Amino acid sequence: MKIGVFDSGVGGQSVVNAIQKALPEHQVIYKSDSKNVPYGNKTIDDIHKLVLPILNTLSNLGCEVIVIACNTVSTNLIEELRKEINIPLIAMEPMVKPAVKLTKTGTIAVCATPRTLSSKRYNKLKQYYAKETKVIEPDCSDWSYMIESNTIDQQKIKKLTKYVCNQGADVIVLGCTHYHWIEEDIKQIASNYATVLQPELPVIKQLKKVIAGLAA
Repeated sequence: MKIGVFDSGVGGQSVVNAIQKALPEHQVIYKSDSKNVPYGNKTIDDIHKLVLPILNTLSNLGCEVIVIACNTVSTNLIEELRKEINIPLIAMEPMVKPAVKLTKTGTIAVCATPRTLSSKRYNKLKQYYAKETKVIEPDCSDWSYMIESNTIDQQKIKKLTKYVCNQGADVIVLGCTHYHWIEEDIKQIASNYATVLQPELPVIKQLKKVIAGLAA
């Protein structure tokens, strides 16, 4: 089976790698939009105009399911896109529910783009699962560009990670696939203070369910 993966830039490659490792018998076709990255500061209309043609291309290439490996697109446009693309779309969104279950301090941090943090979907997740939890949303607005352009500022990552840990966060949610490339750095800095979560494994679990359903 052909599995499509879409992301605004290099972030989705980590998702592709995880899918290929978990499901080596399937073909993964990856499409990104590096020339227009980052998406996190664009309008919803602009993002929609960029994304729809790429998803149609993946569908036309024979993909039977597409993973939207972009939290910004998933949290803002997934419902609309599901009406426009007639194959299953698997979304990626910040892991608020698992983080709330895991926290012992009652404080979590969500690292995500401005567009994800302002989305109705993300705020619904907070309202539903994190009513009794303090949610820190540090400014990561330049992280996607930093990672995409390979100009990673270790001091900036260290400062922000230590800040959220010092504020009591014992769970750090990576709500952008670009940040997966610095996951190990964040884990090392947050060692003994916080657990780091990102959604590749849950997405693969959902992907397996969809594939099984399509094969039935």
